[in-house]
Amino acid sequence: MQTKLLVIDDEPNIVYVIERCFTSPKMTVISASNAKGGLQAARTEKPDVVLLDIRLPDMSGLEVFQHLREIDARVPVILMTAYAKTETAIEAISRGAFDYLLKPLDLETLTRIVARAIETSRIQRVPAVLEDESPTNSESEQIVGRSAAMQEVYKQIGRVAPHNYPVLITGESGTGKELIARAIYQHSTRRDRPFLAINCAALPETLLESELFGHEKGAFTGAEQRRIGKFEQVNSGTIFLDEIGDMSLATQAKALRLLQQQQFERLGGNATVTTDVRIIAATNRDLDEAVKSGAFRLDLYYRLNGFNISLPPLRERVDDIPRLIDYFLKLLCIEQNRSPCTLSDATRERLSKHDWPGNIRELRSVLSYSLLHAPGSVIELDDLPDPLRSNSDSHGGQNAPSHDFATLTRQYLAEGRSDIYRTLLATFEDQVLKAAWEQLGGNQAKIAEQLGLARMTLRSKLREHGLIAPESPQ
Repeated sequence: MQTKLLVIDDEPNIVYVIERCFTSPKMTVISASNAKGGLQAARTEKPDVVLLDIRLPDMSGLEVFQHLREIDARVPVILMTAYAKTETAIEAISRGAFDYLLKPLDLETLTRIVARAIETSRIQRVPAVLEDESPTNSESEQIVGRSAAMQEVYKQIGRVAPHNYPVLITGESGTGKELIARAIYQHSTRRDRPFLAINCAALPETLLESELFGHEKGAFTGAEQRRIGKFEQVNSGTIFLDEIGDMSLATQAKALRLLQQQQFERLGGNATVTTDVRIIAATNRDLDEAVKSGAFRLDLYYRLNGFNISLPPLRERVDDIPRLIDYFLKLLCIEQNRSPCTLSDATRERLSKHDWPGNIRELRSVLSYSLLHAPGSVIELDDLPDPLRSNSDSHGGQNAPSHDFATLTRQYLAEGRSDIYRTLLATFEDQVLKAAWEQLGGNQAKIAEQLGLARMTLRSKLREHGLIAPESPQ
């Protein structure tokens, strides 16, 4: 299904540049030169993202924005203005606009912000469907599992979704916490309002506080104008705070006040801002231990933990593995434009015995890799990533036997393999990363420090080995 980008701008050159930049087999660019035409296109075309010029010949930008919100409040609207000092764009952000750009447009910035807006639109619109529900459209993402543990998760989603309580989702990395958050949102009374996901571990402390709460002009070096934070921007909607266990104590204090009173101050400001947001939080950290060590506020923990959904690791729901394999194979064959594929009996047995320290995310990554390497319609053992292909007993997690690399080298030489050095390095790297991930509970800062890797290098390697999700377009 194509993504639709609506551009409302009376400057033909701007429209031309955006059409050249974004038109592709996966994206259609629709344009309108005035407010009336743009609003009509918004009603009939149902765009995923809107680029809106602040100054139009027949209506002000704020008026157009308000009408767009009435048509569908979930559609991300990105404002464009040639007037850097105008307060109109900032006012629109406080009312829920996604972001704004200054003209002349910087194509790199434009591409990055549009990509973020498309992803935000997708997670709001693509339903996260429980397995016993019928998909509402062809793009639905299903939460797969009929084990007793997953049945309990479904019941908990049903209990808490209609209410406005904060929810804390806990579980190891890769267990599907964002999908559960989306299911709660899409079954809630706020499903027609905006939903925004923020990864608290991906931003430094000051940037995270500014992202969530906003800042005033001059609050810190580089703060050249007021910024509206996400809690203000998503008023009446839902915010998903992923990796909340990595939030600093100072930001935790402001988050606690928000939960208690729905009030906060922008960074560097004194004015109290009132909002109405529902918070769904998630973490792979043990917050009980974080509270004991002083890294997480007890009062915030109690406030968030009013309703807790604990996701089981994949090794504790092995009966679901065959269903997950079949589900992901079907999706991945569609994504890779391949005819339906299946697994050989030996491959299916090998995958069923693996301990899956990266959980569902790792399983999907392994199947994606294997499909790309399988020459035919049946995935054989030789098509699996090397750590799974060469380890005849991959079950057992930390107790699984380590590779004897000298023996493996002799074995590969005897088999006449090529590219042995790179293969062994990949096997070594996979073992080290998975052992560190399990031992340190997925805490990327600690893993990077103890392995002696730069944080960005670590994240790249974690993605490569299926321990964290692939990077979304920025």
